[in-house]
Amino acid sequence: MNVQPIRGRVRTGLPALLLGAALLLTTACSNGGGAAGGGGDNGKAGGGNAAKANTEASKAVVSVKPDDGAKEVATSGVLKVTSTGGKLTTVTVADTKGNAVEGKLTPDGAAWEPARNLAAATEYKVHAVAKDEAGRESAKDATFTTLTPQNTFVGHYTPEDGSTVGVGMPVSINFTRGITNTEAVEKAITVTAEPSVPIEGHWFGNDRLDFRPEKYWAAGTKVTVKLALDGVEGRPGVYGKQTRTVTFTVGRSQVSTVDATAKTMEVVRDGQVIKNLPITAGAPATTTYNGQMVISEKYKVTRMNGATVGFGGEYDISDVPHAMRLSNSGTFVHGNYWASSSTFGSENVSHGCVGLEDERGAGDPNTPAAWFFNESLIGDVVIVKNSKDKQIAPDNGLNGWNMDWAEWKK
Repeated sequence: MNVQPIRGRVRTGLPALLLGAALLLTTACSNGGGAAGGGGDNGKAGGGNAAKANTEASKAVVSVKPDDGAKEVATSGVLKVTSTGGKLTTVTVADTKGNAVEGKLTPDGAAWEPARNLAAATEYKVHAVAKDEAGRESAKDATFTTLTPQNTFVGHYTPEDGSTVGVGMPVSINFTRGITNTEAVEKAITVTAEPSVPIEGHWFGNDRLDFRPEKYWAAGTKVTVKLALDGVEGRPGVYGKQTRTVTFTVGRSQVSTVDATAKTMEVVRDGQVIKNLPITAGAPATTTYNGQMVISEKYKVTRMNGATVGFGGEYDISDVPHAMRLSNSGTFVHGNYWASSSTFGSENVSHGCVGLEDERGAGDPNTPAAWFFNESLIGDVVIVKNSKDKQIAPDNGLNGWNMDWAEWKK
């Protein structure tokens, strides 16, 4: 009997089923893949553009002068950061201690320059970033070192840091070298007050710069002086080497007025008269200057020698008590123990000073001179009027108050 094996039919049928399933699967994948493929084609195109956008270099180019690694760089007029093809967004310049250099961008964002000079003999690091119109960033870093000057100067200042002074106390700075670039030096010094008040500087010659407000300081004012002279070229080849912040406080207001004709001194504190003292002023041949004078030094006992102020050997007193300097030329308010008590308030017998009755040795706290000495601060004002002498020069001591405000600001 000729019978076909069952497995033969089965073998023949299975491939057909598998083929149909395979076709169905292929169709399904094809349809699904077609839809995904369409999106994939778009995605591939987009991915290509994004990759291109992300890898294209920024059109902004940052430049730094001086060049990276430069040495002996001038402290002013050299440092500059610029950008072409974009705008600067970040510029930081700092020394190795982290002290930042203040600067400003031009309105178009194309350049940055420091606000003031750099310090001498200092390494600086520059980091700058710019963006182009597409928002792509580029950066530049550089390091350079400023010059080491061979000739330097500093400013000796008064009043002292942390001191409490009278209302007439100016900020006075005497430089160790004559200054020819006064604008740069003055720019490197800032004087501010709390409460705020306009403060202006005035040069006396080329080695002294004083600062003051238009009128006496208000009692209680806090004053801050910042000396940023390091690296400032004060004259050709001579650089400042000083960075310092000084603060002082203005105490109560005390202004004393000496009437050389009446031979009295009225002491006014915070607007109230607290004492009237008899005095002796300069004799007819050696009169006392008129004007507003500021106490600049105090000595419980000091020597006064006429030869040091142009009076030859007329006097040499080794123990003048309770002396307070009013001028560089030798004007003082001081105690006088060698004149009779009747002299004070009735005669002018001094060599230009203002004398108050006192005891030798400055040991008696009850004398008029001792009282005034103990009640006075450096920076207090003593005004002399009605003397047969000229007004004291503004630079003879700390006496710039004898110059009107308009002249002071010139």
